[in-house]
Amino acid sequence: MSATRLIEGALDKVRATAGVKTVYGEPIKVDGKTIIPIAKVAYGAGAGAGAGPAKAEGETQSDAAEGAGVGAYAAPVGVVEISEGETKFVAINSKKKIGIAAAVGAAAGMLAGLFMGRGRRRGY
Repeated sequence: MSATRLIEGALDKVRATAGVKTVYGEPIKVDGKTIIPIAKVAYGAGAGAGAGPAKAEGETQSDAAEGAGVGAYAAPVGVVEISEGETKFVAINSKKKIGIAAAVGAAAGMLAGLFMGRGRRRGY
């Protein structure tokens, strides 16, 4: 598969998920109000290909390698609140809570990595 096809495949997946529904969630109706959640969304994609050096003079290059990846990030930023006489944006100001959650998640990931690494060394 060529690098171009890898990139096209990755971008097709982004196109399939990127849209209005990704940023604006499903409306929720509560007590005569409609609430629409809003998120900040970012996507990134990358791909590459290459071949190793020739094994010896006159020989062909070693096997080629290709790869592609797509990443996405989404974070809540607020809600649009629609009532009978008013529409307003209500921001979510919880950077501290998000930071704490990220730190706890990173710590849990590190602990899981340590335990998984110990299991490999013991032959589990």
